[in-house]
Amino acid sequence: MKTKTANTVDQMFRAFSDSTRLRILSMLRRTEMGQGELCVCEIVGVLGVPQPKASRHLAYLRRAGLVEARREGLWMYYRLAPARSAFHAKLLDCLACCFEDVPQLARDEKKLKCLPGCCS
Repeated sequence: MKTKTANTVDQMFRAFSDSTRLRILSMLRRTEMGQGELCVCEIVGVLGVPQPKASRHLAYLRRAGLVEARREGLWMYYRLAPARSAFHAKLLDCLACCFEDVPQLARDEKKLKCLPGCCS
């Protein structure tokens, strides 16, 4: 039987194994350095996927403990969760340094800067 820590590590690795979830994490990391959170409509706008698909990925990231959410009226806002362990901190470090060579993430960042305010 797996321990709680092993389950958490497994779930975090699975969360990082999907390109859509990596893109979301990268966007949230970049925003963490600025405004701190993104509305789900902004995430959908950058990813170019239907809202239910983005929400499923965001729910997976929440279950893995990688993102946190808050509701404001009709809108859900997401931000990176603070690291709860050394392992979690290292994964966040990887977001900061490993993705500079991934062209899609640079395109996402550029697109995110050009999005009109959709949920204000």
